[in-house]
Amino acid sequence: MKKLLFKLLAKMNKLLLPSYTKKRLDLSKASRYQLAIIGWRYFITTNALD
Repeated sequence: MKKLLFKLLAKMNKLLLPSYTKKRLDLSKASRYQLAIIGWRYFITTNALD
């Protein structure tokens, strides 16, 4: 059940949130908002893969 939820959230992230790797964002110049999105996507992705 938990894994299914994270897989669903990962698909929603892919559709709704911006991809900063495609935009070639430099992490040292990223704002706090951008870093929060990156952290959220990382958290969801790692839990969806486990």
